[in-house]
Amino acid sequence: MRRRTRLASVTALVAATALAGCSGARDVAKSGEASASTSTSSTSSTDSPTTGTNRGLPAGFGDGPPGQGLDRFYHQDVTWQECGGGDECADIWVPLDYSDPNGQAVTLKARRAPAGDPAKRRGTLFINPGGPGASGIDYLGYANFDQSITDAYDLVGFDPRGVASSTPVDCVSDADLDAYVASDPSPDTPAEVKDFADTWSQFTSGCEQNSGPLLAHVSTVEVARDLDVMRALVSDDKLNYFGASYGTYIGATYAGLFPKNVDRMVLDGAIDPLAKPLTLELNQTKGFQTALTAYLQYCVSQGSCPLGNTVDSAQQRLIALFKDLDAHPLATSSGRDLTEGLAFYGVILPLYSRSSWDVETQALQQALQGGGDTLLLLADAYSMRKPDGSYPINSLEVQPAVNCLDHPESETTGQIEAGAAKFLQASPVFGPAATWFPYGCSNWPVRATEPPPDFSAKGAAPIVVVGTTRDPATPYQQAVNLSHELDSGVLLSRAGDGHTAYGQGNSCIDQAVDSYLVDGTPPRDGTRC
Repeated sequence: MRRRTRLASVTALVAATALAGCSGARDVAKSGEASASTSTSSTSSTDSPTTGTNRGLPAGFGDGPPGQGLDRFYHQDVTWQECGGGDECADIWVPLDYSDPNGQAVTLKARRAPAGDPAKRRGTLFINPGGPGASGIDYLGYANFDQSITDAYDLVGFDPRGVASSTPVDCVSDADLDAYVASDPSPDTPAEVKDFADTWSQFTSGCEQNSGPLLAHVSTVEVARDLDVMRALVSDDKLNYFGASYGTYIGATYAGLFPKNVDRMVLDGAIDPLAKPLTLELNQTKGFQTALTAYLQYCVSQGSCPLGNTVDSAQQRLIALFKDLDAHPLATSSGRDLTEGLAFYGVILPLYSRSSWDVETQALQQALQGGGDTLLLLADAYSMRKPDGSYPINSLEVQPAVNCLDHPESETTGQIEAGAAKFLQASPVFGPAATWFPYGCSNWPVRATEPPPDFSAKGAAPIVVVGTTRDPATPYQQAVNLSHELDSGVLLSRAGDGHTAYGQGNSCIDQAVDSYLVDGTPPRDGTRC
């Protein structure tokens, strides 16, 4: 039986709460994920393996395993221990800096679900749900893989370096993160621009202070190198991998670095690794606009859309709502105000899944009537904030840390303001906030130490790239591009709405992926479902 994705579960919880009468945002569109975790806190310590010392560094650092060079990591002793539900967990050392493998090390946490049928077992399938910042360990608990896959593979979910229970990036306190998330995402006066810059400066200063040397070493290239260490430690000669959303960037990077080590790889909801940062930001803004238009068409077709009777009037009313919230945030029963920044998160979240559109309608209807509770609940589901004010996973802090190493920018405030028209053209609704996406990585305090690989990955086995035609977070054209950039790329397309394709109710997609991972036969290039 296929289980629902965590996004669907979160949205169902929100819907149930709302029906029961339940009386910032610069990196949200880059994240590509909305999972909820209970694994760790962005301000909690990470337990290190027993080997090594911390030397006063943030939690999770140590000397690493005995030996010299990279060999000591590829041949370290790893103990897998039972950790509930028949799963096994392990701590794994990887170099902080691959150019200095005899230096400091950091820890990764991994969780393994053994293959259901040892007679059919063909190795390990590593999985990652995206983000950057989503927990692969949590993904193991809600990933909706067919039994034919879980019988054939040990499934291993891991928290990449910097994420959740692995040695974590940490930037600000939970209270300061609340303020960051709620801050104005679309400054349109000199005073608002100054507040915007001050908020970001406080955030980045906290990242430098609290994350230490890790901050410069959470690039996707380093995550992919970690993945090869883990491949060796489970005794697989080649890597089997399923990555969703940002997880596709990890997979494509791995293939570029280690093309001959690729066995079976599925990249679902693909990111184009060769696109320029501004192109990615504009295309993603267009992607969310496409998803919003599809939602508004649905809302209007129901006959009682609270936003209006036509798509155009509904869009204009939503624009007006954001402007109203910028000037006058809505009170909520929690005591927190629903700001424009929080509403931005709340409106974005249901666009990831068509099954969430009725929740979107309910939240917007309530907001138009002066109540912000449901949009706030959706915003909290996106950021994974708990009712007690804690953030059990550090995804909002990891997102810029990874994105800005992978895609550095150098836009000045003047250039950003001059480019606003492009973002408004891409999306009249989300454009005012998206205009400022380039600011974060143009003012990031560190740069990557590892160059990107050759993404053609010549010599790799067939790699299946999956795209959804109206995917808001990773627009379909990115999957098309990646399938062409990879020398062995095979494009599999889903015509539909929502983020990613596998396990979303399309049997054609699911059967193609299952057959490839189990039997090794990729779908015909260009297959459309």
